[in-house]
Amino acid sequence: MDFQLTDEQRAIRDMYRSFAQKELTPEYVRWLDENTTFLPDDMYQKLAELGTMGIGIPEEYGGLGLGSIEHCLIMEELSTAGISVGFCAGIAEVFGGRPILALGTEAQKREHLPRIVEGKEKWSLAMTEPDGGTDILGAIRTSAVKTEDHYVVKGTKMWISGAHVADFLTTLVITDKDTERKKGLSVLIIDAKAPGVTIRPIEKMGVHGCGVNEIVFEDVEVPVENLLGEENRGWYGLLKVLNPERISTSVFSLAIARSAFDMALRYAKERTAFGKTIGSFQILQHYLADIAVEIENARNLIYKCAWLHDTGQPYDVEACMAKIVACRASELAARYGMEIMGGYGFAMEYDMQRHFRDYKQMMFSPISDEMAKNYIAQSYGLPRSY
Repeated sequence: MDFQLTDEQRAIRDMYRSFAQKELTPEYVRWLDENTTFLPDDMYQKLAELGTMGIGIPEEYGGLGLGSIEHCLIMEELSTAGISVGFCAGIAEVFGGRPILALGTEAQKREHLPRIVEGKEKWSLAMTEPDGGTDILGAIRTSAVKTEDHYVVKGTKMWISGAHVADFLTTLVITDKDTERKKGLSVLIIDAKAPGVTIRPIEKMGVHGCGVNEIVFEDVEVPVENLLGEENRGWYGLLKVLNPERISTSVFSLAIARSAFDMALRYAKERTAFGKTIGSFQILQHYLADIAVEIENARNLIYKCAWLHDTGQPYDVEACMAKIVACRASELAARYGMEIMGGYGFAMEYDMQRHFRDYKQMMFSPISDEMAKNYIAQSYGLPRSY
């Protein structure tokens, strides 16, 4: 197996690494965490000018037309600087561009994809509901009743990232209540500013720079031409489109681990106690070695998933594995990092506490580690356990 990046891939990684070092300084990322719930427009546009919002969108629609490996390289660099930056930079493409590209009509592609690439449209995915997280099929209540020229949408969505700044919501709804649930769901493009749409931000512990929201739809009228894909086949369409999301979220965990490790390593080399640097103590060396091993394991598995995706091979089981391994790396790095830095790690003026807060979101998003393990077990022929 060839682990070597191509010249183009190295150039892309290096360009984003240089951008992050110049623009996404620790001071700036700290300011994002303390003062924002989404990337400010000026930074969003800078990233759009680099092509970030169109990494996987074909060149004919203004995108870069790159693959999953390049997407991981870019998101790893941005998210290592600050996980909220990676979140905000990827939402429009992942939750808007990819569904439109896979399920949309040519007219929908021409209307929305170039604007997503240019940073002129922000998108969010409205799928999760109050009564269920991973159990989308069992919990969904949001419905859309079709009339002659529009759908009337009622219901509530919960924990929706970036909805408060979105222009459009890729929304999963029930369009046929009289059949098996997965055979009666559709995907609608809903204007986030349409009458009857109410969006309420939810305060959370970590990843402050990318806020989550509750969305209430009260008799929202959606034109029939805003149907994305086939009516009543939306579940199957979204599953194909969103599977790569697990690769992306694994990258976010990897980035947290990288950033926390780098900070802990620097501190261990500089902090002195009992006449020498604390990095001289065997127990702390073991802490740092353990983190390094988990980071390497996570990176290898993530990029294997990206390679499998790019070469058209199955990767769903490996993506669940990568999600778990990367989460473990971020947890270990943040927890050991806090212990290595002691009181400084616990102080709000230092960034280790942010990594400790941020990694917790990745343990259950977009699915919990437990559900990922269930899926892996089923892939080996064991019975469904939930």
